[in-house]
Amino acid sequence: MTIEKKLFSETQKFNQWWIWVILIGFCAYFLWGAYKQLFQGIAFGNNPMSSEGLLITSFIFAAILLFFLNVKLETYIQSNGVYVRFFPFHFSFKYYSFEEMNKVYVRKYAPHWEYGGWGLRYGMFGRGKAFNVSGNQGLQLEFKDGSNLLIGTQKPIEIAEVLTLLGKS
Repeated sequence: MTIEKKLFSETQKFNQWWIWVILIGFCAYFLWGAYKQLFQGIAFGNNPMSSEGLLITSFIFAAILLFFLNVKLETYIQSNGVYVRFFPFHFSFKYYSFEEMNKVYVRKYAPHWEYGGWGLRYGMFGRGKAFNVSGNQGLQLEFKDGSNLLIGTQKPIEIAEVLTLLGKS
């Protein structure tokens, strides 16, 4: 990324309460079971899995929880283009120059219908890629080569103001 001043900056994380209830619930359930079976000697459930299986399952759910805790979508807009990183899928920022775009604008979208939900998604019906973590507002990039990228945002008004300032809307 260049040293130029950021005109817009946003960092997003998964904040849907139901995701955290499910992840923490499963993790706590298996950790509790592992504690009971390994340290108290009480079989966990009517048909308990092996202690090794219980430890592996607990580790898997803990790893999934840690993964979701570290996922973040970072977006920057500078006068030369848009920078985006969806960590841990992208370790460095991807740069999209305004020169390679036909259009750039903020729009409302249907995450489930257009992209099958949130995350690093490939759109249905040729809609292109999407990087999103929640909501239904996004920065739509339409490229000269015919490809599209939607970057989810929780700050659609701020992005629209920056695009207007840059003469892109």
